Amino acid sequence: MTELAIGIDGGGTSCRAAVADRNGNIIGRGKAGPANILSDLENSLLNIVESARQALRDAGLADETISSVAAVVGVAGANVTDYGERIEKALPFAEGRVVTDALIALQGALGDDDGIVGAFGTGSVYNARRNGRLNGIGGWGFVVGDQASGARLGRDLMERSLLAHDGVRPASAITEALMTEYGNDPERIAEFAHSARPTDFARYAPIVFEHAAKGDAVAVGIVTDAAAAIGESLDALLWPQCPSICLLGGLAGAYQPWLSERYRSRLASPKGDALQGAVELAVKLLNDREVRHD
Repeated sequence: MTELAIGIDGGGTSCRAAVADRNGNIIGRGKAGPANILSDLENSLLNIVESARQALRDAGLADETISSVAAVVGVAGANVTDYGERIEKALPFAEGRVVTDALIALQGALGDDDGIVGAFGTGSVYNARRNGRLNGIGGWGFVVGDQASGARLGRDLMERSLLAHDGVRPASAITEALMTEYGNDPERIAEFAHSARPTDFARYAPIVFEHAAKGDAVAVGIVTDAAAAIGESLDALLWPQCPSICLLGGLAGAYQPWLSERYRSRLASPKGDALQGAVELAVKLLNDREVRHD
């Protein structure tokens, strides 16, 4: 039996995979398209498997090796109804587990230590480990959750741009720029929003932060509201002796200056990223399997 583990970070923008030996040494990496299981389950599964195959090829291994590995897949939405279970049943690995993206982010950032992790990319999610016990919140998708995510920032920008267009709220440089992009036609924005996926909204997040840094009132309002939402979620998990808070994801650095000092004073650099966390959990799964089969 091949003694290999594959960790997969199924993000809303791309799916990253790494194959490791039973000691956790990474020997190959792969990448494929997005894995947003709530909005596109079928293609998410294809990308998860393809990223694993790419990692095996990078390690110089044949595609069929995939059927003998232990794998852990971390994806947003794994905690929503049976989405995670449906993916898990369809995986081609010898043994596969589907967990939340929050769990792999926590493992990557903290290792086996206690603390809080907030991850901010296309979506957003939080997890805490206190005295070894896990507590995760958020990750409900940007339609009803994912506050402070890239997708929500983009959606909020569009909402406020339409409010400015209608004269309900003041316009600013960023709302005018967005309206110009859509030919000053609010119907085009509404049409885009009707069919857009979270990643389509999230591509506006860097623009929001750029304008906020310049003092644009609308952009500052969007980021300030998002930072307040982060604070609320951290407060729901925080305890007096919490040793550290780690912020992860593409937007983590951008948010740090906007957070209250009570959170900034606890910020710590993560030990590793979500992919590293997925690999660590996959190695544990592999070694547990080896014990069961001995």
